[in-house]
Order: sequence, then structure tokens, then C-alpha cells
Amino acid sequence: MMESYFGTSTQRIKEFREKLLAVTPAVCTERAVLTTKAYQEHEMDQVVLKRAYMVKEILENMSIFIEPETLIVGNQAKENRFAPIFPEYAMDWVIEELDEFDKRNGDRFLISEVNKKILRDIYPYWKGRTLQDKGYAAFPDEAKVIYDLGIIRNEGNITSGDAHLAVDYQTVLQKGLRSYRQRTQEKLDALDYAEFEDMKAGYFYRAILIVIDAVETFAHRYARLAKEQAKTAGAQRKQELEQIAQICERVPMEPARTFQEALQSVWFIHLILQIESNGHSLSFGRFDQYCFPYYEKSIRDGMKPEEAEELLENLWLKTLTINKIRSWGHTRFAAGSPMYQNITIGGQTVDGEDAVNPLTWAVLRSVARTHLPQPNMTVRYCSKMSPEFMDACIECIRLGFGMPAFNNDEIIIPSLMDKGVSKEDAYNYSAIGCVEVGVPGRWGYRCTGMSYLNFPKTLMTALNDGVDVNTGKKICKGLGHFLDMERFEDVMKAWDYTARQLIHTGVILDNCADMVVEQEVPDILCSALVDDCIERGKHLKEGGAHYDIISQLQVGVANLGDSLAALKKCVYEEEQLTRKELWDALMNDFADDDGKRIRRILMLAPKYGNDNDYVDDLVKRGYETYLDEIKKYKNTRYGRGPIGGTYYAGTSSVAANVPQGAGTCATPDGRHFGEPLAEGCSPSHAVDLSGPTSVFKSVSKLETSQIFGGVLLNQKVNPAILTRAEDRQKLDLLIRTFFDVLKGWHVQYNVVSRETLLDAQKHPDKYPDLIVRVAGYSAFFHVLSPQTQNDIIARTEQQF
Repeated sequence: MMESYFGTSTQRIKEFREKLLAVTPAVCTERAVLTTKAYQEHEMDQVVLKRAYMVKEILENMSIFIEPETLIVGNQAKENRFAPIFPEYAMDWVIEELDEFDKRNGDRFLISEVNKKILRDIYPYWKGRTLQDKGYAAFPDEAKVIYDLGIIRNEGNITSGDAHLAVDYQTVLQKGLRSYRQRTQEKLDALDYAEFEDMKAGYFYRAILIVIDAVETFAHRYARLAKEQAKTAGAQRKQELEQIAQICERVPMEPARTFQEALQSVWFIHLILQIESNGHSLSFGRFDQYCFPYYEKSIRDGMKPEEAEELLENLWLKTLTINKIRSWGHTRFAAGSPMYQNITIGGQTVDGEDAVNPLTWAVLRSVARTHLPQPNMTVRYCSKMSPEFMDACIECIRLGFGMPAFNNDEIIIPSLMDKGVSKEDAYNYSAIGCVEVGVPGRWGYRCTGMSYLNFPKTLMTALNDGVDVNTGKKICKGLGHFLDMERFEDVMKAWDYTARQLIHTGVILDNCADMVVEQEVPDILCSALVDDCIERGKHLKEGGAHYDIISQLQVGVANLGDSLAALKKCVYEEEQLTRKELWDALMNDFADDDGKRIRRILMLAPKYGNDNDYVDDLVKRGYETYLDEIKKYKNTRYGRGPIGGTYYAGTSSVAANVPQGAGTCATPDGRHFGEPLAEGCSPSHAVDLSGPTSVFKSVSKLETSQIFGGVLLNQKVNPAILTRAEDRQKLDLLIRTFFDVLKGWHVQYNVVSRETLLDAQKHPDKYPDLIVRVAGYSAFFHVLSPQTQNDIIARTEQQF
């Protein structure tokens, strides 16, 4: 029934999809070898030039291929879904884990003995030279202690190019890269090298010209390959390959003229950005808006809508070919090898009108049909969204692959404008990665920080006089021990005092990471395609973007509130427990009979997610400490050009709740040692028992306009619940009420039964393309570690 709702893919697309899903991801060493060669040959060059020559070396010499099914060309690695190694970012963990890649219990990658030897051979050159080496060395000693203990983690910032942006695809399509080359040359010619800033800009401009030339060479390599393959192809494929050759000779250097040229141009840019940098969350922006003129023209010129949708499905399959291998420590925070390549559709025009157009519908249908974890599709909700489009979105949700997620224009647009974003830019925002948002082509290099602050561990440290419970290490100043806290207000003061110290430390870690990222791994093409980098002569990481506001991430928000509620009610108000009884039980992980009794008492305390002001107000109050403290700080780009340069909060903490929970002792909410923390701003598992409306009401009490890094809410429902039209209508009204009345930020759905997930754990071969919503992204269930699988299984199944 649902297949008929969205139609079915062509045989070409089905075969391509099956071929990609059959691939077991493996490690590709080609980029590592080419990068090492470029760095060695250009060791004395300024870093921007070294990076440019590296891109040139890779694009001119990497292996390329054209799949027999494809109409859109371009590959990231030697084979599809293989993961390149980016040695300039990190090599220690690569070497340490080489023999474990294919033995992981999640996110497994094959690697040959030949490739192991290649990586070991180049390792001596990189020892002490990588971003991770220099980033960790830059951390002050006191910050290293907190980082090492896992109270704050920002490994992603010193091991990868953490993008979280969308470049200006619209201008690329309208004017081509040739226009960027011309503008860069004009700026270069006007410089006076006697001026220091001009001298610095000169290196950057020369780097841009090198990279644009390399992009042109890369596209022309595919044109030549297509022509060569056409010589021996059958009649239909010969015609397709000749057309591919013609397109690759034009784009992305020249303006796009047709829908296929537009998609190929977008793909080349999107692909090369992920070859240039070890990043993720490189997103497509408002794809249905900037590509619509080309879609409309091609349909008018005779292209059939189903032909256009086949091209779209082809693009989504190419998006799946991008892969990334992370250290095992980082992988646990990003389970499922997500790339967070977000595509945003819907929303409003700058005049406040519904922006849904025929391409919006085509994107929704094509994503539904391909049924993949990538791209990460977000629908911008607005109050003028038509019932027909909302119905179609719900039908897509029913397919059970976690898409679309909804972001709410009704709160996000005003919040953007409050932060200094112009009205035109605010109305043009897109999702960037998970649920975070930014202005395409105008936002700095990471709208979301990678410092994960563990709220429950922070609380336990506050109750332990600034000492980490697990290790006994003193990590910050304290206000005394819980055993001496005679009033609940003493607990809140300790939380406030400790949290502010750790927030301060998080900013220090961020600043150190950003400093070395700026010094070591500037992204040239990415910077060129974001305003106002060319105008200012600065790359993104030194302040080239028009806007640059970032967040850190907070993990275990619900656990914090539930713990505070349990302390207040069970210890201080009703005196069901003494402070010593509770502390001993926490230190013993509720192990003995008395501990079990104490845990039962704690579990009966009010829980966040049930529209209970008692606990919801404590969640809000606890979070207000963070909101008040973080606004005091500036990022490293502050005062260097961009609007903003400040911080905000965010709960888009991907899968960090699992590994951070693994290192957190038992907590007063009744959670055992090692159990996952609550995910995003969602309630803890199995305690939100009053239905989805109550969850929405609890979440809406947070200061969502200030939690601008994303208020990530996962909901899980059984597929049977959406079989009837009247139940689907209930979901429609529920979402509209959450967004229009309660001003919710975001919501996304897992539509899969507990029974299916349990069976998929036991029999993964039966479910090769079962996809689940992990956090702000979807992933194949079978590639997840058992710990992450269990976390998803344990989530509450909501009833309407």
C-alpha cells in the first residue's frame, strides 16, 4: 500500500541500490598516500597553499570510476562506501586500531594486510604532526583531566573537519565556479603585499585558484572516462555516457542549464568538499528551492517527472556512497557511521508563503522510494503547510526509516533574527547535520560544537565536592559533599557552581581545538563557497563567514531533572531516605536488597516527560544554569568579521548518551551504573507513561528559543498505530499543536515495533535494510553496536 503511495523505483535504481547495500564497508588508503605525498612535497608552503596542493594531488590522481547504472558521476574512494583515511587529522588511533577494524561489534570496516602496511609505512611521517597531536597538546593540564575522564568530550574537534554547514549551491548553479575564479583573481590582483592582512589574503586567494583548477580537472577526468566507456557501450548507454561527458565538460565550472546539469554540479561540489576535509554534516541546504528553476525548465523542455525523480534517486544513492571511519571512542558517539548529509525541503518563502513546490514533492517521493539512511531529510514545518503535504510526510514516516524529521519555522526563524540574522537569511535557513540550523552559504564552519557535557556526571561531581566519583580525582572546586547538604537549595547551589566551572572548561577545550583547526586544516573550497570569505580574504576557520555562532552539546538533560526531582522529593521533602542511605546506594549501584528498595522509591519520584511541573520546572531550572553561563563566552572568530562569534546551547548529542552513560555512576533518578543516559531532550526510557502530548508539553517548558543548537526530540511508535486514517490524522494534529501552540523546535519518529527490533538483533540477515532513527540521524540497525541497539529498543513506544 505504501509503495503504491510513493510509486516504485526504476529497475536501474533498484539494481544500483541492491549493489550498494551488498557492499561491506572497507578502509581505503588512497587518499592517505596522496595526502602524505603532497604534504611532503609542500612542507615549507603556507598551510593554505599546502592544503590546496593536497586537494590538487588527490583530484588529479585518485581512482575514478563510473558505475554502469548511474547518470550522476563522482566517487569519494576507490570503491563505493569505502572509507578514506585522512592522516593529517589523526593517525595514532588508526595504527592502534588497525587490527580491530574488522572485529568491531558495530561500524565494522574490512581492511587488507596490504592496506595495513601502507598505513604503517606512512605513519612515521605523521607522528606528532596531526591535528589530534597538536590539539591535545594545546589543552591546559586541568582541562586534559576533565577531557580524559569523559565529563567533557570533544574528540571530534581534534580528529575531523567538523563542517556542519551548507555552501552556496545556488550561486554555483547560477554562475558556475568560473565566476569564483574570476572574483578571486580580481581580489588577488588588487592586493598590496606591504600590508600584512593583504599578504595573508594573497596566500588564501592563490590557494582558491589552485583548488578551482583542480575541480575543473576532476570533472574533465570523468568526461574523458565517459567518452571512453561510450565507445564500447550499447546504444542506450552510449547515449547516456555521451551526455554525461558533455555535462562534466561544463559543470561545475559553468552555470547549470538543465536539471541533470544542476544535480551533477551539486554532486561534484558536495563530493569534493568531503574529499577535501575529514568532515561530516556537509548538507545540501534548501535543495527544493535552489534546484527548482532547473527542474521546472527541464520539465517544460520535455523531461518527464518520472525521469527527473530517477535522477533524484540516483543522487540519493550517490550520497550513500560517502563513508567515514572514526576511532572506536568517537564511533560510540556517532554509531552507525552517520554522515548527517541533510537535505531540507518545505518551509516558507521570505514573504511568509508556503514554499512547497513540485520539486519538494519529487524529493519527498524519491527519498521515500530509495529508503536509505542518507540523505538525512528534514521538512521545515510552517503553519501554512498544506494538509496534503503533511499527509504525505506522515506516509513517509510510516515507512519506518526515521524520515522526515520536522524543524519548526514558527520558533526557529524568530530565534535566528533575535541573534542578528537578517530576515531574508532567517527565512532561508536549513538543517545542517542533525537538527541544527544555519544559513546556507553564509554560516561558519560548525554551527554545533563537539564538546559533550555530561549533565548527570556533572551533578554527581557537584554532590561529591568537585571530585569525580569513578576515579576519585579532584576536577574542580566544590561546595561540600552531599552528606552535608542539609537543604535542597544546597544541592542546587552545588549544581550551579560545578556546572559553571565545567562549562568554562568546555569553552577552553573548544578554543584550543578551534585554534589548531585554524592553524592546521583550513578548507579552501569550502571557504570559497561561503560568504564572505573571498571578500575578506579569510578562510572559514579564521572568521570568513558572514555568521558564526556555535553551540556545545548537553547530554542527559532528562536524567538531570529526574535526579533533582528524586533528591528534592524523596530526601528533602518526604524524608523517605536519608542522605547517607541514598549515597551508599548510589556508590553500591543499588546492588543489595536495601539498594533495590531505595531504587524503587527513586523510580516513583516524578519523571520528566509526563507534563508534571514538579520535575519539568527542575529540568528547566537546571538547564538555566547552562543557558546563563554559556552566553558569557565568545568563540575564536569573535571580532574578526562574522556576525555573532558567540555560543548557544544544544541537545543534538547524536549517540553520545550511550558511551557517556557507560562511564557514569548510578544516579539519583534510579539509573544504574553504565546505563545509557537520556537522548537529546527526550525523556528517559520507559518513564514517559502519560502519552505523546505530555511529552510535548514537558519539552515545551524548556527555553527552546535559547537552545538554538537543536532541541532534539525522538518519539517511537508501533507501525500498527498508523494503519488507520483517523490515527494518522491524530498524529497530524499532534505535530501541528506541538509546533503552532507549544512552539516545539523539532520532532522525529521511529516507526518500528519492539518485536521487530528484537528479532533483527537475533537474525540480522533477515533485516539487511532495516533503518532506525538513532538520534538526529538514521542508520542501518544491523551495523549498530549491541549497546546502541538496546538503547533504541528500550525507548518508550507511544500510543495516541
